[in-house]
Formats: sequence, structure tokens, C-alpha cells
Amino acid sequence: MPLAQVNISRIKGPIDSPVMSDFVANLDRINRLAEGSPGFIWRLKDDGNNATSIKIYDDDFIIVNMSVWSDIESLFGYVYRSNHAEILKQKKEWFHKMQEMHMALWYVEDGLLPSVTDARERLDHIRKHGETPYAFTFKNKYSPTDLKEDIQKSV
Repeated sequence: MPLAQVNISRIKGPIDSPVMSDFVANLDRINRLAEGSPGFIWRLKDDGNNATSIKIYDDDFIIVNMSVWSDIESLFGYVYRSNHAEILKQKKEWFHKMQEMHMALWYVEDGLLPSVTDARERLDHIRKHGETPYAFTFKNKYSPTDLKEDIQKSV
């Protein structure tokens, strides 16, 4: 089963403000890096080829990133072992520290793409119930088998 991921960030200024200019200048490069990475399947994007105008919450200062990968190892490799890791080191320049869980991973059926509503639901799940096979982070790397077993327990 493919793995979906969402992460949200609270930006330090409007997306077109000087404080965000370096972040915006790197978007296309980082998105190309993701698309060329092993295991990449899909990413959320708007007409500008990124997702900065897509709202997950009714808050202009919360931006969303969502993608689908063939497996958790591929996503982990992109996030922490590619040039994306260099961008992560600069996140304090552009984003406020989130007080609530801001990331969720979950498995999706082959051929299905997650919606922003799905992403919000997974974030809300972790915030209310903690990590489970339904929604988790890299801290608890659940497998598709864990998800199937969890579903069977609840039936």
C-alpha cells in the first residue's frame, strides 16, 4: 500500500513577504527533487505548481504539503537523506514552532489519492488519540499489515 504524508506549517509572514522569499525561491527546486526521488508517486499542487494557495484550515498562515510515496523508507530517504534535509535546517527562518501535531502518515489504497479533508482528519486523529496504524509519524513506523490487523480488531 502506498504511504500518504501531510505536514503543515505556520508561516512567519504572508507567502509573498520578504521573510518568506527564500522559502518560495526554493519551492520549485525542492518539488523537482521530490518528484525525481525513488518511491515518489504524487504531490498536492495548485495552479502555481506548489500547494501554497491550498488551505487545509481557515488560516492564511497555515500552509500544507501532502504527497504519496511507495513506502515509508522512500519518504524517509527524501526527507532526511537528500538535499531536502538542508532546507529543513532553515525552517526556523520561515515557520513558527507548531504547538500541535503538524505531521501525519497513513496508508492509502493503490490508485487512490488523498484529499485535504483526509489529511485534516489524520492530523485530528493523532491530536485526539495519539499515533495508531490509522495515522502516525516516523516515530512509530506502522506497516500496512499493522493497519489491516487494526481494522480487523475493530470489526
